[in-house]
Amino acid sequence: MSIPVIHPNWSQAPKVLTDGFSLEITAKDVDALREASPKIPGQHPVAITFLPGEDFEARIAATKAVRDLGFEPMPHFSARRIRSEDEFQDYLGAVVDQAGVRRCFVVAGDPASPEGPYATSGELIESGAFERLGIRAIGIGGHPEGHPNMDADECFTVLEAKRDAIEARGMAPLIVTQFAFDADRVLEWLAELRHRGIDAPVRLGVPGPAGIKTLLRFAKRCGVGASASVMTKYGVSLSRLMGSAGPDRLVESLSESLGPQHGPVRLHFYPFGGVARTVEWINQYAATHTRAR
Repeated sequence: MSIPVIHPNWSQAPKVLTDGFSLEITAKDVDALREASPKIPGQHPVAITFLPGEDFEARIAATKAVRDLGFEPMPHFSARRIRSEDEFQDYLGAVVDQAGVRRCFVVAGDPASPEGPYATSGELIESGAFERLGIRAIGIGGHPEGHPNMDADECFTVLEAKRDAIEARGMAPLIVTQFAFDADRVLEWLAELRHRGIDAPVRLGVPGPAGIKTLLRFAKRCGVGASASVMTKYGVSLSRLMGSAGPDRLVESLSESLGPQHGPVRLHFYPFGGVARTVEWINQYAATHTRAR
């Protein structure tokens, strides 16, 4: 079966690693994205999260705003937070009709027990709803730091099964990873992914610049490793928590080490310190490294 190509620029490595980046926002970040949009060139993908406490109307409005600003929306679908099949179908239909959505991201979600009929992201993929409504690509989660409920082998096995299910339904798989602080750990995970024959494009999660306490809070919430040795490599001392930190060392390490053996890779930014601050960092990095070439 022919898989649609929705990543036309992924066949070549980016000149600067931040080229072709994507962003992640919540429904509450729309105004911030709108303010920063003049400084974001191109039709970058923007993911819209599926957080508890946000209603579907807010998520739909955020997805439509992303499209209206000229970006490519990628709404999240959290399987265990979806309360009924009708709720899933209605939300998917709304973002397709109102925002021209062509790609979606699926996760199982945080609740220990499903709030409705779906327990896994695989069940959403296998429902047939995405391809029926013309979705061309499905994003699935990667976990370089490991997963709290699966060992490493299980994580790769599940990723491969999802990849196969997405391709079997005529859509393109895309792996988007949780953010990390340790470039070595990310590169090891990526090498193992390719060794196992999983060749889907990967967006590596990168934390945008933020206060150190904020970064550590998100790391704890998301199960991301933030030991003293890891944070020192990232450029942070755990004995001095009052400042802020950007992903300079992380992105530089990735840029120096990524090669053809790692397959198609781009960056996905989590703007923990705010959308504007993250976009400013990306632009400064790109300008500096373009001049240096």
